[in-house]
Amino acid sequence: MLSERIQRLSGNLIREILAFTQREGVISFAGGLPAMEVMPDLDLDQVPPQLRQYGTTEGEPELRARIAEGLNRLGRACSPDQVLITSGSQQGIDLVSKLFIDPGTPVLVETPTYLAAVQSFHLFGARFFALPLSPSGIDQDDLHARLTAHRPAFAYLIPTFQNPSGYCYSGPTRIEVARQLDAAGVPLVEDEPYRELRYESVECTPICALLASAPWIYLGSFSKTGMPGLRIGYVAASPDLYPLLVRLKQAADLHSNRPAQWWASRFLGSPGYSAHLQRLRDRYRSRRDVMAAALARHLSGLARWEIPAGGLFFWVQLNRVLDTRVLLKKALEHDIAFMPGEPFFPDEDRPRGFLRLNFSHAGDDAIERGIATLAQIIRGFPG
Repeated sequence: MLSERIQRLSGNLIREILAFTQREGVISFAGGLPAMEVMPDLDLDQVPPQLRQYGTTEGEPELRARIAEGLNRLGRACSPDQVLITSGSQQGIDLVSKLFIDPGTPVLVETPTYLAAVQSFHLFGARFFALPLSPSGIDQDDLHARLTAHRPAFAYLIPTFQNPSGYCYSGPTRIEVARQLDAAGVPLVEDEPYRELRYESVECTPICALLASAPWIYLGSFSKTGMPGLRIGYVAASPDLYPLLVRLKQAADLHSNRPAQWWASRFLGSPGYSAHLQRLRDRYRSRRDVMAAALARHLSGLARWEIPAGGLFFWVQLNRVLDTRVLLKKALEHDIAFMPGEPFFPDEDRPRGFLRLNFSHAGDDAIERGIATLAQIIRGFPG
């Protein structure tokens, strides 16, 4: 009765953990939740009455124009007619899956990578070919070997403050990735929800801005800089792919929330937007530093990690091999939540002993107490 695809449907561990973290007293390092106290005000009093009606699938023209302007400033030539507003960037991943993937389709991804992308690509039957990450990005020899041997339908990359690792590709790596994708003619799907959350001076030119000929899709979101509850994201794409994405979006939900698009456009164009971004960066940089200090105090000798130059996460590797999904159950008994590392690996043989820790949501005191408690749990964990 049900489709064959349903057999590949898996749950999303983040959503399951977030349900638990609604309990009072839980210290959550799990989801990438923005801090409530730095979210902008939601003022919908002046929403034009015509936005109560159905709209165009592509989205509100003013918002699409603002997004295109931003991409042009980053070096990616793009017109508003190449921008599609989505219901969060998560819908963009779903559209990519529908556009490219049949059962057995080869797909290049980083390992580790965003677990919801793994979930979506797997649902449509993708065959994963993994590109191991280092702090400077993916290895160029690995990329060349995968492109040559497997002719993937696309490469899904998160080059700027990668989720879950927090890594940011170096400038030379970005240039070489673009060169190889151009040479192979393989489309790039570039996911950049954390671009604006930069705390140090690092190279952040989008890889799609460096492409000369390969097709490209760029995914963005206002969930990390605005309000995740509004579910406003976007897809920008090369002209050969864009019309197909629009038709897929039309078949899914016709169009995204029009009052939310109106709010996002006003917010982006407001005089206070730059100051808002700076407040976010200052707050999250401070919390990153608080967590870095707590990790150094309590997890030295137990684990290793890099201090991220942006984004919302520390990627922590324990010095012994543990199933962090089992470790999570113990931590939840102490009202501490984190994301186990295993679901972020697309490989069937998933490495163990990794944790993703979010630093944007919990306050400074909670970060210190939570990391101290987590360290005690790890020390007492059998194995």
